[in-house]
Amino acid sequence: MAPRAMITGRQRPSGASMRYVLCTMGSAGDVFPMIGLGAGLKARGHAVWLMTNPYSQRRIEAEGLAFLPLGTVADFEAAMDDPRLWDARRGFEYVVESGMLPGLPATYDALEAFDPLDTVLVASGLMFGARVAQEARGFRLATVHLQPSMLRSVYETACYPGLPVGPRTPRWLKRLAFAGIDRLLIDRLIAPELNAFRRRLGLAEPVVSVFGRWMHSPDLVVAPFPGWFAAPQPDWPAATRLTGFARYDAGDGAGLDAGLDAFLGEGAAPLAFTAGSAMRQGRDFFRAAVDACERLGQRGLLLSGHSEQLPALPATVYAVRYAPFSAVFPRCAAVVHHGGIGTAAQALAAGVPQLVTPMAHDQPDNAARLARLGVAASLPFAKVSGVAFATTLASLLARPGLAERCAELAGRVDFAAGRERALDAIEALRVP
Repeated sequence: MAPRAMITGRQRPSGASMRYVLCTMGSAGDVFPMIGLGAGLKARGHAVWLMTNPYSQRRIEAEGLAFLPLGTVADFEAAMDDPRLWDARRGFEYVVESGMLPGLPATYDALEAFDPLDTVLVASGLMFGARVAQEARGFRLATVHLQPSMLRSVYETACYPGLPVGPRTPRWLKRLAFAGIDRLLIDRLIAPELNAFRRRLGLAEPVVSVFGRWMHSPDLVVAPFPGWFAAPQPDWPAATRLTGFARYDAGDGAGLDAGLDAFLGEGAAPLAFTAGSAMRQGRDFFRAAVDACERLGQRGLLLSGHSEQLPALPATVYAVRYAPFSAVFPRCAAVVHHGGIGTAAQALAAGVPQLVTPMAHDQPDNAARLARLGVAASLPFAKVSGVAFATTLASLLARPGLAERCAELAGRVDFAAGRERALDAIEALRVP
């Protein structure tokens, strides 16, 4: 069945608002941007559902969005607790087996309740059920790639762990490398189950190059980052639209915890440390953070939702489970983080230097881009220690012109405009 075939000859009522179903999986860094888009679409008068793990249900419903469950809280907790999630060699396979493939039929089945005539899908590229629903039922679909590394290129190639290519690698060799990764890893893990599911729906032509070609919607690919962070490449999907960084962290207009606010105001700007909301194996990271602060004679702020990871703290170091980065980072001397794209964007907007400790997935590429911009240093997570933190931070903060460069890039970040551009692009997918 050709896409859109099932709605041929039917017309959506003139002037009617649309229904949008947003689909994603993962931690706060994956879910918060979708909540922001959903809240924006709702403010524009549309009905919005957000499908993800129930772990985020309360935050989603607090924004007035309808919630669709995908999996269980127990599934989420098990995934976050598993150290394979952050293993540079095994992390991708673990995400495929624990998230992408189990979510395929569940996502597709949930979308059976919606009509392609009045519903547009907005989904992470990893939500294969939404992409199959586009093929089988004719939905309009916007694929959202939060990270530049989700968009392959043989021109300016992202930094992928284990992919031995660099700026001087010929394009033909990069093509061979991507083909090899598809055949030996990505398609080997995903394509058999994906194609079997598609065949049951009458989609006979098998998918080849899941990540290279198929996962990107031909309708629209939203890339919510600016061109100065990742310039558009000639071989990106034709439907790609760069919309600029956007933000959702509940920080706009929100006050800080009184204790944190007092700590930030009573002395020199601290060094902020976060290993990401999904990191539950961060004991060594936070122990090294405290050690580094003491070695440097600087105050520290630890941001972790898992207090069991934290060591005993001196009076000069404060810890908090959660605080909106938009309210905290501008009051810090530097931000040390894992390399998540949302955290990186918040630190860029705050105009503060960054020390990135990448582990896996998109983090090494984000770290490399920040370093090339001249506002960050990178220290692999496996090499984290108090001495390494202190040495790298001292070198970073002593760079001539660092403050001016951070301020220059902060002036380029416009979260509100980025969100509006993304919403405009998504709204343009209204069913004819």
